Amino acid sequence: MLKNGRFVMLSGAVLMLAACTTNDTTDETNGSQEDGVTQIEESGQEDAATDETSDETEDLDLENAGTDEEVASITVEMYNTEAERVGRAIFDEGENGVTIILTLEDIPAGEYGMHIHEVGMATPPTFEDAGSHFNPTDAEHGFDNEAGHHLGDLPNLVVPENGIVNEVIEVEKVSLLPDVDYTLATEEGTSLIIHTEADDYETDPSGDSGERMIGGVIFAPQN
Repeated sequence: MLKNGRFVMLSGAVLMLAACTTNDTTDETNGSQEDGVTQIEESGQEDAATDETSDETEDLDLENAGTDEEVASITVEMYNTEAERVGRAIFDEGENGVTIILTLEDIPAGEYGMHIHEVGMATPPTFEDAGSHFNPTDAEHGFDNEAGHHLGDLPNLVVPENGIVNEVIEVEKVSLLPDVDYTLATEEGTSLIIHTEADDYETDPSGDSGERMIGGVIFAPQN
């Protein structure tokens, strides 16, 4: 009877141990499944956060499109009275104004008046639709005029015998940026015009600089 009792007790212990092992295995499995669910949920949250970040970045890029930084440099194609392209003028925004890098070819040798005009049109052969000089301060024309000068007044262009122009012109106070004082990006637009005669830097309103022979649009009209 004692042996049988020990066998029964031993068998019971084995069964209890097996049951505990089964429960532990079940708990580990459930725990593993819960961890897996948690990892999946966290992964989903991370993906969603990544998608939101990407969307925000795309929205920011779209908001920045066409901002001031994108108008810090403008290339203006220049045409003669025959509507032939004769070069270009690159306008670069600077700290105190705008720098013009002018490159032209096949231009008759001589000295010519050159100005920024107040309308963003420059139609050959006359370029008359460019309007008058850019003059937001209502000054008179000419660097030598006591009541001058227009902000659109520029130094005379001197063309050598080979007809090739490579000039850098500094234009103080004006800007390519919108919504600032003396911006060239006005509603009417602006243009660059070269005349047939030298500017005398004094005679109002255009320095007695003759007809218009070369022109290009800086900013087209906004309406």
